[in-house]
Amino acid sequence: MDDLFDSSLNLEDTHFKEGYNEGYSDGLISGKDEAKQVGLKVGFEVGEELGFYSGCLHIWTSALQVDPTCFSSRAKTTIAQMQDLIHKYPLMDPENMQVQEIMDTLRLKFKMLCSSLHVKLDYNGYPKSSSDANDIQF
Repeated sequence: MDDLFDSSLNLEDTHFKEGYNEGYSDGLISGKDEAKQVGLKVGFEVGEELGFYSGCLHIWTSALQVDPTCFSSRAKTTIAQMQDLIHKYPLMDPENMQVQEIMDTLRLKFKMLCSSLHVKLDYNGYPKSSSDANDIQF
């Protein structure tokens, strides 16, 4: 008689455990897919921002090659420091603890350099919609 009541008393626990195990395995699958999408998006955004800074530095170093006196020594030093930071950025090791520190330093140095060069440049990211893309002017 006890076995009959034990199975009915443990019914809720049994269904809870089955539901938990099923939800856990489904969560692992969907979590990996979602993590892959988020990683791809964030990786693209980081690469895009690094490319923006690298492109600006390329223009400024080209200007220095044409006229080495066009920028102050402080601006030249900041350009060199930014180039060094971009080369140090661990592209193939996103879990590196220095990733955020390097990016924050790059952003700060970029703002300082733009200010010292009296240039108004902001990295706003790639336009998210086609209407934003129409606002781009060359």
